[in-house]
Amino acid sequence: MDIQKVLIADDEKHIREILKMYCEKEGFDVIEAVDGAEAILKVQSEKPDILILDIMMPVMDGLEVCKQVRKMSDLPIIMLTAKDEDDDRILGLEIGADDYITKPFNSREVVARIKAVLRRAGAQEKQEGRSRVEYDGLTIDMEEYQVVAFGQKMTFTAKEMELLWCLATNPGKAFSRNQLLETIWGYSYYGDTRTVDTHIKRIRQKLNIPENSKWDITTIWGVGYKFEVKSE
Repeated sequence: MDIQKVLIADDEKHIREILKMYCEKEGFDVIEAVDGAEAILKVQSEKPDILILDIMMPVMDGLEVCKQVRKMSDLPIIMLTAKDEDDDRILGLEIGADDYITKPFNSREVVARIKAVLRRAGAQEKQEGRSRVEYDGLTIDMEEYQVVAFGQKMTFTAKEMELLWCLATNPGKAFSRNQLLETIWGYSYYGDTRTVDTHIKRIRQKLNIPENSKWDITTIWGVGYKFEVKSE
């Protein structure tokens, strides 16, 4: 099995050193970047398996790096944010980050998050032997990792694909936000369910579901979401 590469982009040397030490103990090959511009160059030249990306960096901040990376790759991205950067954290998820971790953090938790994101990104979701599901105007193909909605091919991140697949292969079933966190992310967010709402919002925006559609992603107030197939 090839050694997986972790790119750590943070302008704080001590944070890079701590994360590097823990990642290397777990068998990862670690690459470092000290600013946003270098992070993009390293993504292109080193082809990492995952990017740990600090929001506040010189030259180019982490949010802009995330935008640029998403234009060329579905590379899994975990954002590092300060506790008071709530708006930036939500924005990071909206522009394509797979996960976020607030500073100060437990280094072991970071490694656990890295493993969980890589595990989910590397696994092709299949249910009951299926890798493709179709509804009127919608095709989700996990074999090709592709969504076609109303004649348009869509670009989805790994988490968006998995979340849409989970809902669409369980039509009519209401999932709580915590259930979706456990199913898609593979671990608890300690009650922080905003990441589910952010991903659902982004999926809806991309699908741009018309009012006369025979299916929809419905909000179950106080609970979560379900994929609803409308009756004739």
